[in-house]
Amino acid sequence: MTDSRTGEAETETESETEAADRTRVGVDVGGTFTDIALSVDDRLVTTKVPTTDPQHVGVLEGIDKACQHAGVVPAEIDDFAHAMTVSVNALLERGGAKTALVTTEGFRDVLEIGRQDRPALYDLEAEKPDPLVPRGLRFEIDERVTPDGIERVVDPDEVRDLAGTLREHDVEAVAVCLLHAYADTENERVVAETLREELAVPISASHEVLAEFREFERTSTTAVDAYVRPAIDDYVGRLVDEAEDAGIPAPSIMQANGGIADPETVRERAVTTVLSGPAAGVVGAAATVGDDAVSGLVTFDMGGTSSDVSLVRDGQAERTTDAEIAGLPIRTPMVDVNTVGAGGGSIAWVDAGGALRVGPRSSGADPGPACYGKGGTEPTVTDANVVLGYIGPETALGGEMTLDAGAARRALEGLADEAELDSPLEAARGVYRVANATMTRTVRSVTVERGHDPREFALVAFGGAGPMHAAALADALETDRVVVPRPSGVLSAFGLLAADESYDAVRTVGVDLADADPATLESVYDDLVAAVLGDASDPDRARVERAADCRYAGQSFELTVGIDEAFDAEAVAERFHDAHERAYGYAMDEGIEIVNLRATATVPGREPTVRHEGGGGDADTDAVVGTREAYFPVPDAASDPWETTVYDRDRLESGTTVSGPAILEQAESTTVVPPTWEGDVLSDGALAMTRTRTDHEGVTDR
Repeated sequence: MTDSRTGEAETETESETEAADRTRVGVDVGGTFTDIALSVDDRLVTTKVPTTDPQHVGVLEGIDKACQHAGVVPAEIDDFAHAMTVSVNALLERGGAKTALVTTEGFRDVLEIGRQDRPALYDLEAEKPDPLVPRGLRFEIDERVTPDGIERVVDPDEVRDLAGTLREHDVEAVAVCLLHAYADTENERVVAETLREELAVPISASHEVLAEFREFERTSTTAVDAYVRPAIDDYVGRLVDEAEDAGIPAPSIMQANGGIADPETVRERAVTTVLSGPAAGVVGAAATVGDDAVSGLVTFDMGGTSSDVSLVRDGQAERTTDAEIAGLPIRTPMVDVNTVGAGGGSIAWVDAGGALRVGPRSSGADPGPACYGKGGTEPTVTDANVVLGYIGPETALGGEMTLDAGAARRALEGLADEAELDSPLEAARGVYRVANATMTRTVRSVTVERGHDPREFALVAFGGAGPMHAAALADALETDRVVVPRPSGVLSAFGLLAADESYDAVRTVGVDLADADPATLESVYDDLVAAVLGDASDPDRARVERAADCRYAGQSFELTVGIDEAFDAEAVAERFHDAHERAYGYAMDEGIEIVNLRATATVPGREPTVRHEGGGGDADTDAVVGTREAYFPVPDAASDPWETTVYDRDRLESGTTVSGPAILEQAESTTVVPPTWEGDVLSDGALAMTRTRTDHEGVTDR
């Protein structure tokens, strides 16, 4: 057989064949819906349920619902993979644990001081977010480590006395981050182990969380790990227990790096779970869409509360170690996802200057958009799509939730009055345009602003609302190709089925490349490789990749380059020069520093084999469910309704071409094909949309 991502011949082992026949489920918890993808042999069953609080209730309800549709029972599930929002919600809502910080004497205020950069350069009143650990819970220890080693050892008795103080403050977690602990871990190890002996709360030590230099980022990442760890521990523990009671295997958890890990690993390294859901979506896009004919993929995931944008090149999701969530630096490796608060449930409003705005505030799952009929009255992007005709009043979201089109129109009517617009339709058009403009800027931030031409990429749209807005974004970006995977409404859940198992380790070395001793670096790599292979479930199948963060002497930022099995300084220099030229347009004749060494162990997963059957008939008859009037931003005709054919997407045969204007409905998402676009149904059920005209000329059937 052939690998769909590389085009290379693939040999299928017996274990891989067995994996393909297993019954597997992926569950992704979003802000509004919980998505489920269940693979049974070569069938894919998908569904959605409202997200619950606590989240694990909806997870198990969704699994049970998918199993009913598939004709299996939960106890027949062989593999369970899961992505959640527990950690990121704790950060965004400041709902994490009461956390203390233990650090070196004189460095109590590292979290407060941070960096000198401003969150808004020209805003004189801009404020940085408060640190996760208030000053009253930040404690100092008399010890000192330099980059060259220990100068003053820590006194265990002082640590025991501090443990008593922490106990009096009723802290729920402790972050330990001593100066230069990445260079010599002994003092920090003594502090962490002593506190673990004395206290019955989680202890996060920086040399275990992030053995990397830069005090602020290392302290911030360690504090985040401690802050979310009790919530992750409680949630994952309860989910494991509930799954066991239902006969379901313990879940593998999606990490921010795009790989899954066992529950015990993420309970100990909670910071790795931030943005696990968006990471799963990018993995799903990479698994279902080839990028052979384009420079890469721009993934566009529009859900209920936000939209996430990322890049995939050479079949791999772009990763970063320089991320920020809720204003908090987090240096753990993660899929490079840019998030903006513009989702289907994002609320439209009018600012003090009379301008129409969308988000970041969301209606959430309860009460949700006005059209859900659950008591919501504020206008949202989903309500605008109902008024524009993209979502019909007869549409059943999630396969069963009927809509109240009248409520949507009333919500937009109130917005129109506030914005001094002529009608609810004008307000809906405005909401649609503003939301699209916000998302277009986000796409440009990961393409144009990084030296990539978006016209050379394909846009992969998914999420419950993404396929409704994809063609409009592509028009703004001048991108000619949009791909909507078949399980687009639950692609993050599908991505969980295709995810690899992945573990990362890093250590700062700080040496000049010209003076580096290969034997010393190889010794560090041996330790890193041993660490990541020790976490892998099947070390014999693991693929290990080595890398180094390098920079020109005097620079304050690094670029990551791959390292061969045998360290070769000349090859490292050549790769770094090439990487620097690609990123910044030039290379320098300067000395190169090796800052960090990295190792990643990956145990390959296997995406499910999914059969697309279609309706078995003529697309113009069997797949058509009716027509309705819809409004499209076509030049000179934006105010006129178009008589638009509505299709049941699941009944469209492979090879069918659908000409716009058309609307393709599924239980979990809706795809809009504007008058100037057409879509081809591919063999796996994906819809490949291409622009056919730049205006509405030749399209007169309205």
